[in-house]
Amino acid sequence: MDARTLRARSRELVRELGMFAPQCCATPLTPVEAHLLIELESGSLTNNQLAERLRVDKSNTSRPLSRLQERELVIRQPHAVDGRSQELGLTANGQRLLHELHRDLDQHSDQVLAQLSPQEQQQLQQGLELYLRALQTHRLQQGYQIRRLQPEDQSAIAQVIRQVSAEHGLTADKGYGVADPALDQLYPQYQGSDRAYWVITDEQGAILGGGGIAPLQGANGAVCELQKMYFLPELRGKGLGRRLVLQALAFARQSGYSCCYLETTAALHQAERLYQSLGFRHLQAAMGNTGHCDCEIRMSLELTPEPSPVDSQTSSSMTTACHCAGATDQNNDA
Repeated sequence: MDARTLRARSRELVRELGMFAPQCCATPLTPVEAHLLIELESGSLTNNQLAERLRVDKSNTSRPLSRLQERELVIRQPHAVDGRSQELGLTANGQRLLHELHRDLDQHSDQVLAQLSPQEQQQLQQGLELYLRALQTHRLQQGYQIRRLQPEDQSAIAQVIRQVSAEHGLTADKGYGVADPALDQLYPQYQGSDRAYWVITDEQGAILGGGGIAPLQGANGAVCELQKMYFLPELRGKGLGRRLVLQALAFARQSGYSCCYLETTAALHQAERLYQSLGFRHLQAAMGNTGHCDCEIRMSLELTPEPSPVDSQTSSSMTTACHCAGATDQNNDA
């Protein structure tokens, strides 16, 4: 799927769901008013809290709330803690109208689901959850940028690698990435059409993490290695690590690699879970010659071509195993 297709399908969904309609189902409520009543069902909220939940500016909820108050569907009352603020809650009339709204919307949703088989309903749920997660994660990533490493970034990313390594006890006297002799000169190491390194910056341009792809030393040219994935604490939990790995894997496929290999350690348990979620599988033996002898976890991923929409439907039940350079898969978690 490309951006234009996603935008087109999203517009169609918004229209089919009646978000531009003058009223929601048979109730005398606009779609915004309906959303406000539904949010207030769980308890009293301030105008700011309602605006935050609806992802709109406070000014866009003030007028609809005033209309609801005039119709005695909501009531304003002093905030339980902050005497300078007011909370809004549902009146008895508001609760009755909300009950009618839920009844109509449930009936509509049941009729929609009746068009789908149980398997299709499950696919719909999974697709909606994926789309929602992507939208929520994108919102968390506002202000951050993933870009290619530049010569002036070398000292900053080296400091990130050293700081994260020290945080997890990955000392330079062992076979970890922090011991690489070229750590302070990464830019020359990633020049070439078959390799790349990216850094993640915040709104001020500060480098908070990075990761790269390069040919796996000591292996055939079809195998690449995911290298030097390090993120400062303030960057974690925003999905940026996953996004960078996906970008690196897309680069690897475009560069003609058929397998991606990586080495990590149990101290970086969050990284291991990320790789597993993307399809990497554990290996019993190391591949190539990375020099990272203390990285006890080895994983690989077969880089099959990205499926077309038709291919993805016909092969959704198929699974593949990665046998890069004859390495043996390990089924149990490391």
